[in-house]
Amino acid sequence: MDIMSMTRSGNSGSGGEDAAKTGCFRTAETLMRLLPLGLCVAALVLMLKNSESNEYGSLSYSDLGAFRYLVHANGICAAYSLLSAIFAARLQSSKPRAWTFFVLDQVLTYVILAAGAVACEVLYLEHRGDEAVTWSEACGSFGKFCHKATASIAMTFVSVLVYAGLSLISSYRLFTKYDAPVCYHSGKGTDNPAFQG
Repeated sequence: MDIMSMTRSGNSGSGGEDAAKTGCFRTAETLMRLLPLGLCVAALVLMLKNSESNEYGSLSYSDLGAFRYLVHANGICAAYSLLSAIFAARLQSSKPRAWTFFVLDQVLTYVILAAGAVACEVLYLEHRGDEAVTWSEACGSFGKFCHKATASIAMTFVSVLVYAGLSLISSYRLFTKYDAPVCYHSGKGTDNPAFQG
């Protein structure tokens, strides 16, 4: 009787530890999902306010398609960060939820990476120019504009790193907790010796 009660108490203790680990992991994931929210909003606001006028003319973020894309991508990622943090904090873990986070984390990582890369290329052209496409350098005349754009792009790339970390976390959670999808095949084409045991 004593051994049975000790076994039960040991099992309930390990269950409590598992629940504590899950709760701690959920809190950490929620906080990590909130981190890109601040970065994306800061990058977005900085770029939205980025314009400069002087004796050479005026330059605004809206004049460059890559910077407009950066603003939209940061807005989408900020909204996703907020929603995913809410769902991560409130919903219980399930296979559909794990797959949804996995897919969306991957997609958003590539969206924000593409926005940062394109904006970085345009900023490089603003600094150096390109005679082949008759693009003159503008940062000599619009230094304040280029500094703000650089800060916005830098924050975007920091959020890319956070999203890459979230992608790793969501893939780890999905593939360690749930089985891989079942692969059905009809048995045709199994004459290849490489596929035979």
